Amino acid sequence: MTHLSRRLFLQTVGGAAWATAGFGSYAFAFEPGLRLKVTPYEVTPPNWPSALKLRAVVLADIHACDPWMPAARVRSIAELSNALQPDIVFLLGDFSGGHTILTEAVMPDEWGEALSVLKAPLGVYAVLGNHDWLHGPLPNMPGDDAAGVRNALRAANIRVLENDAVRLTKDGHPFWLAGLGDQLAGPKDRPFGGGVDDLPGTLALITDAAPVIMLAHEPFVFRRMPARVDLTLCGHTHGGQVNLPHVQARYARAFSNLVYGHIIEQNRNLIISGGLGTSHVPVRFMRPPELVEVAISAAAPNGDS
Repeated sequence: MTHLSRRLFLQTVGGAAWATAGFGSYAFAFEPGLRLKVTPYEVTPPNWPSALKLRAVVLADIHACDPWMPAARVRSIAELSNALQPDIVFLLGDFSGGHTILTEAVMPDEWGEALSVLKAPLGVYAVLGNHDWLHGPLPNMPGDDAAGVRNALRAANIRVLENDAVRLTKDGHPFWLAGLGDQLAGPKDRPFGGGVDDLPGTLALITDAAPVIMLAHEPFVFRRMPARVDLTLCGHTHGGQVNLPHVQARYARAFSNLVYGHIIEQNRNLIISGGLGTSHVPVRFMRPPELVEVAISAAAPNGDS
């Protein structure tokens, strides 16, 4: 090897090493643990009444764990939600930690107390995610039981919707809020395993023509969602979590292209949050933790700007 080629080789290897170290530091420490953004959406469902304007904040996939998502950070996220002054707050499941690599558990009473500061005139509502059932053994909590998560939310004055619907009003105008049980996980003693979602049973609880917002942890159900539902809100995917080309392609296949953002199919609206925490490994890249802010209103009449 000549002196020039050897120097070029060392420069290339050194540059690659620095790039790898920089990527690792950013993806393991800065993006998942320090970055936080607010992602706004304006949604105009076709049948939404013109007199009803609603602003919601959506938090998904908190995955509370130390040091990546300690109770103090959960509380700061809740305080940011309050600063946005929404009419209502939606929590889309996976409150429990999503991995055991370089992490320690944050117990439900800790993250629940942090979430108890959430405030909105119409209340705070939650669905459960797969990790809320399959969180692994925690002190005084079986590894396949969502009771501890459910109890922590209720203690924080957060209503849990599991195949349930509630009729709310904003400025005298009604709308329905529905929430599905998790589509992937449930009690291990169920005869056939799987999830506990019941879309037909949930829709049967909606008894008038007021508009409908559906909360569901996983986005899979969207392809079965009838046009009667004006807006579906989901999490679970973390928006891909690590957005490199090969990983993006795998996520797209695994989730039938329902990975992130505002998706409209056949006049049906879906928003998938990129979430706040991480699962499997404490890494994020090109998908920073986010709060979602949704403004829902009727479309302007044709010709109006």
